[in-house]
Amino acid sequence: MRGGALPPALVSLALGLALAFAPRGIWRLSLVTLTVTATALAIAPVPRGWLDFVFLGCWLSVAASAATVHLPGGLRPRWAFAASLNAGFWSGAVIALSGSRLDLLKALPCVLVLFPAALGLGSRAMIAAKVAASWLIAIAVLAATLQFLPVTPGYMPDHLD
Repeated sequence: MRGGALPPALVSLALGLALAFAPRGIWRLSLVTLTVTATALAIAPVPRGWLDFVFLGCWLSVAASAATVHLPGGLRPRWAFAASLNAGFWSGAVIALSGSRLDLLKALPCVLVLFPAALGLGSRAMIAAKVAASWLIAIAVLAATLQFLPVTPGYMPDHLD
């Protein structure tokens, strides 16, 4: 859970679910914002000492973006833009620190879940998007708290020391 394309993919997935509940007019700007911000950060030099902070921010971003599907009335345009900027920042920073730039090509398309999720909004299928978002919140909270657990036998290969 601390490298490669998975954390940025989950951020993109959470943003896609959130954008499905936003007005359609903001989708294009949000997708461009996500792509440009993530790409810029992925090629930027990010200090190695920020690794734990970046992963914590990434997981909090997943939880926050996914939680917006439960807002009454959906995501407002300004908040959709801010969520896209936020998701791009953390995705790019994670890629810069622990992945290859090609991982960005694997992660960013996950935001396109917004199209099938938006198709089901007028029907009972919208509950599926909210359940998926709740699952993402649970995964993000678990991943964020695991980095604060003390190292105990069973978590690390201590028998090799």
